Amino acid sequence: MRAVVVEQPGKVGVQRVADPTPGPREVVVRVDACGVCGTDVHLLDGESPLARYPLVPGHEFCGEVVAAGGDVERPRVGDFVAVDPNLPCGKCRLCQAGRDNLGLNYEAIGVTRAGACAELVAAPAANAFLLPADLPRSWGTLVEPLSCAVHGFDRLHAKLADRYLIYGAGTMGLLMAQLAHRAGAASVDVVDLRESRLPVAKRLGADRTATAADELDQSQGWDVVIDATGVVRAIEDGLQRVARGGTFLMFGVTPAEATATFSPFRVYNEEVTVVGSMAVLHSFARARDLLVGGTIDAAAMLTHSMPLDSYEAAMATFRSGAGLKIQVTPATDGQTR
Repeated sequence: MRAVVVEQPGKVGVQRVADPTPGPREVVVRVDACGVCGTDVHLLDGESPLARYPLVPGHEFCGEVVAAGGDVERPRVGDFVAVDPNLPCGKCRLCQAGRDNLGLNYEAIGVTRAGACAELVAAPAANAFLLPADLPRSWGTLVEPLSCAVHGFDRLHAKLADRYLIYGAGTMGLLMAQLAHRAGAASVDVVDLRESRLPVAKRLGADRTATAADELDQSQGWDVVIDATGVVRAIEDGLQRVARGGTFLMFGVTPAEATATFSPFRVYNEEVTVVGSMAVLHSFARARDLLVGGTIDAAAMLTHSMPLDSYEAAMATFRSGAGLKIQVTPATDGQTR
């Protein structure tokens, strides 16, 4: 089969590699589409401490089951599925405490194991979640990023009528904005340095948009501030915008060595809660149900679809900030739309 292979940081291309075969409790999925995200940038740039090179990237994917191991009852060959890429060991103290996403032996498809920027990918059958056969095939790639956003809301313990400020009008920020409305927000404000992204944020339910929080009148701050950028300047700014007794969610992914400056006294004196959210934790099925139920405007989120041979162009498009969710489509030889 053909697959994107990152030989080492900065060196990537499409190669012929061996087809995967399913283990007893695994399935092989023919990949319809695979989303590109910031994690893939970190892998390509050598900024992920987890990556093992050479590596086939791709962890936001969906497709059709084409083979199944002997112990697999569900899903069946022919089923349309989205796959949770996370592979907890189940044995370490954190996994056994229910904190699978923080496991000491963390593994993930497309990060430490061969991923879905390929025509075929193997995955545990238990990680393959059924999607309706009539759901547009490209939409299934949104289940994985949406499951990360759902876990982020689990970490927030959000309350009705909270006021939200979200940094970043990319895919993750806009997923968060739509979930905030679903969670009963009193208001949702979105800021992004790219002014071209703000009309989409407004169309997807943002009450106010701006290129900087200073442009918004909120003298007492916001109950919930979410960073969906991973940019240190945005994090530092956002920590100053949290209302007394409010919560800051560190959701965007920074480089591992990044540091930020904040006021410890203010965190203490105003009882500001600062929480992190890492990947997915028992949220994949709920994300699938929210997507299928129409909570997310999937059509608005998907802006680019490129063939496998255009992976480097897809990454360049992602880095440029053009559009929202960018996909590669290994199962077809479709063109950019």
